[in-house]
Amino acid sequence: AQPPAGGKTGGKKRKKKKKKKGGDKEDKGSQENKEDDIDASIREVNEMLGELPLQPATRPEPSTLPIGYKSLLSIEHRHLNPENEMKRIFGASIVREQRTRTRNKQHKRSWLSQPKPTWPPLSKSGISMKLVETKRGCQHFTLEHSRDYQKVQFDFLDAVESLNPNNITAVLHLHPYHVDSLTQLSDVCKMSEDLQMAAELIERALHTFECSFHTLFNITQGSCRLDYRRAENRSFYLALFKHLTFIGQRGCYRTALEFCKLLLSLDPDEDPLCVLLMIDFYALQAKEYKFFLRMYQEWEIHRNLSQLPNWALSVAMATFQLSREEEAEEEEADELLQKALIMFPSILFPLLDKCSIHPDKEVENHKFFGSQAQVSQPEALSQLVALFVGRNSPLWKEPEVMVWMERNVKVVLDRVDRGDPLVEEGRKKRQLRYQGTPRNIYRHIIVSEVKDATAALPRDLANAPVLSYDPLPPTDAIISYTRPQRRRAPAGTEGEQSTLSLFLRSMLPNYSAQQEQAQRLAGQGPADEAEGAVGGQDTDLHRGIHALMDAMRDLLTNIQPVNAPREDDGRESDEQDWDDEFN
Repeated sequence: AQPPAGGKTGGKKRKKKKKKKGGDKEDKGSQENKEDDIDASIREVNEMLGELPLQPATRPEPSTLPIGYKSLLSIEHRHLNPENEMKRIFGASIVREQRTRTRNKQHKRSWLSQPKPTWPPLSKSGISMKLVETKRGCQHFTLEHSRDYQKVQFDFLDAVESLNPNNITAVLHLHPYHVDSLTQLSDVCKMSEDLQMAAELIERALHTFECSFHTLFNITQGSCRLDYRRAENRSFYLALFKHLTFIGQRGCYRTALEFCKLLLSLDPDEDPLCVLLMIDFYALQAKEYKFFLRMYQEWEIHRNLSQLPNWALSVAMATFQLSREEEAEEEEADELLQKALIMFPSILFPLLDKCSIHPDKEVENHKFFGSQAQVSQPEALSQLVALFVGRNSPLWKEPEVMVWMERNVKVVLDRVDRGDPLVEEGRKKRQLRYQGTPRNIYRHIIVSEVKDATAALPRDLANAPVLSYDPLPPTDAIISYTRPQRRRAPAGTEGEQSTLSLFLRSMLPNYSAQQEQAQRLAGQGPADEAEGAVGGQDTDLHRGIHALMDAMRDLLTNIQPVNAPREDDGRESDEQDWDDEFN
């Protein structure tokens, strides 16, 4: 008879268990011996150097931030990828078909962008991040430029002053990850309605920044700060703002909301790009009503969010939508909407006009919501109202929302006719507050490009030149490095150089004599202006230059070059060299 199968193996297993138990005892003994050795070593050191007195636990500095502040601005990585939201909206199969199947192995994994396989490899960008200080539980960082990156930055500034996008493209061809060139060229693509390329250039800029992050710079905590006064940091702010705008235009509102939280967490006290003027829109579009209402309840005490028109009406909207979801009463939402309309009566007619809705005779003829409400309000409030109407009007086109609005407008008129004290209180607040528009609100209006708000800008600002890669820099900006002054041409040759350069620029298709004159005058310093005043013959010189250019154009059009005979082998080699150079 054969022994039962597995009998020997079972015995072996039991023996192994016994050995293992014995081994555990040996490990325990060895660990205890190690701990005794460590304690003995510590005692010897204390006997030699003396024991240090026990320090009482230091309490952290009291923070001015409200309870739950960190959790409000904390970020989840999965919400930073718009593809995840697209999968929830359209289904994973559709998104998988549209996504390229080529695996991108030459770029690091990125949370802020999705690197494309067509992007050039990134070795060293020239941007680094440094930890400046840790204060009140927040870590303050700053971005820095290397010497080589500073030289590229100077070349970029020269390209911008040339008013020729091809020069910016040339800089980007040599340095494909120069951030300001990517941002500037993205605006050029946007103006030419190439939105896909514009968005991709901004993503490449974000990828550049993310590869330069400090090891302690954790975007998920909401406790990392960047000083907007430094020019190196401002580029990161602007790239985030433009990126979330492109994402919102694709309908990925939840992802855009997450980027709003990230952008706000970098400097929540100053809010240099006024994220508070748009976070309500993305929260309502993403149906994150509870988050938005919680943020309002915790921030209202120290930020007075109810004094912003977008927050006053969006809080009422969020309360109304939440009551619909939970099938609860709408009294609280009604009261919030009535207070908002009493505080900001000038918002009703522009909002209804934007929604293509005509008010009834009773509302149209009442003076409380009439033209006087819009004329009498301060200019700063008019800009906030125009920004809210231009951005948030799609949220108010829903039929149920309009019925809710109509019902509460009638109640507001009754309260006005009865002499509700809240009406007079709101009028006094409108006159005392909103005296002057802060610079960050102007900056937000310019970058957001909401037409209704841009039209409400004052003339001196609307007509002033604004650099798209650094719109309205702070007045107290911190300058890390300065651009070297250009060396002036020797006396007697400056006129010849300017004539030649002016003629060469005139050959470009986008040449404009008015722009050239404005650029030349803007580049003159005090010394140049003084010399021009002494000469007094600038107009005659400019006329002579234009006459020379006209004559040269006629000459060039009449020239017919003779084609020299060339051998086929030489032609083919030249064509091959041309292809090799640009491929």
